[in-house]
Amino acid sequence: MRAIDCDVHPFVPSLAALEPYLDEYWREMVTVRGLDTVESASYPLNSPLTCRPDWKTKPRPASRLEDLTGPVFDRMGADLAILNPLYGIQLIMNEDQAIAFARALNDWIAKEWLDRDPRLRASIVIPTTNVELAVEEIERCAADPRFVQVLFLCMGDVPMGRRHLWPIYAAAQRHKLTIGIHAGSAFKNPVTSLGWPSWYLEDYTDQAQGFQSSLTSMITEGVFAQFTDLRVVCLESGVSWLPGFMWRLNKFWRGLRFEVPWVKQAPLDIVRQHVRFSIQPLDAPDDPKIVERLMNHFNSDDMFLYASDFPHWQFDGDDPMPPAIAAALHHKIKVENPLATYERLGVLVR
Repeated sequence: MRAIDCDVHPFVPSLAALEPYLDEYWREMVTVRGLDTVESASYPLNSPLTCRPDWKTKPRPASRLEDLTGPVFDRMGADLAILNPLYGIQLIMNEDQAIAFARALNDWIAKEWLDRDPRLRASIVIPTTNVELAVEEIERCAADPRFVQVLFLCMGDVPMGRRHLWPIYAAAQRHKLTIGIHAGSAFKNPVTSLGWPSWYLEDYTDQAQGFQSSLTSMITEGVFAQFTDLRVVCLESGVSWLPGFMWRLNKFWRGLRFEVPWVKQAPLDIVRQHVRFSIQPLDAPDDPKIVERLMNHFNSDDMFLYASDFPHWQFDGDDPMPPAIAAALHHKIKVENPLATYERLGVLVR
């Protein structure tokens, strides 16, 4: 096996594509209400970061199977790829509408993508406004072994460690699904701790705050103490912020751990054990010595997963592997780490 691409994004070409997978009531509501999209402002269509110029196709980039599989499998050399659809399901406030559209999106992925190419796997998209409905959707989709992950946005309604979300983590652990946290916001809270930014540049850069807050919440609330087999994958998160942030969290945990007696390990040790990071964007210089120092801070070669982030524009050329990562680690990052992280994926491959 050459590589497993852990972060690939199919685009929904229009709401009409999901209509065949909606029940009769919601098909009528789409017409009566004049609904045409539920896209997220986290990835505005014409932003250069949203799609690389040479990957732009009509009607939408990566909205057809051949638009995605050609670059991912033929040009970049992956043998398997995990689809992470980013379609604004988490933005819908109406709980009934949110679960209806989530089911339609998951069924669309299964029928239009997974059924047509055996090299594809996918994440389960859930509405987080109603945990009971989210768990029902996990249970429904988990029967299909091609679903290998449950997908969250890093900036949702509440911090990700909150107890009312735990049934989702329990269902994921029960079915050997990872929890994927992807860059993006439900825009129900500001994307910065100081309020709403003015520019997309601020929004995208500040996504690191969302990942930091999500991981801190999951650690301090005791998610990993409760769900000891749970794996979390941070997608499109970058990695250069992690050493300094985790050093700070370790430092204050030592002085304040009486508050959280269930956190029996240092936070960085918990992250090493439970959390993985996609390599695009690496958000580090191309100097191999600097990247080597960065990775030495983690004291682990297990934490990084190969990913192209297709069709987002994170790199040029046909090799998503950052040039500063040592060649000796390539196979581990491309194959061994993904297989160890996604248990359902490993069973299918082997």
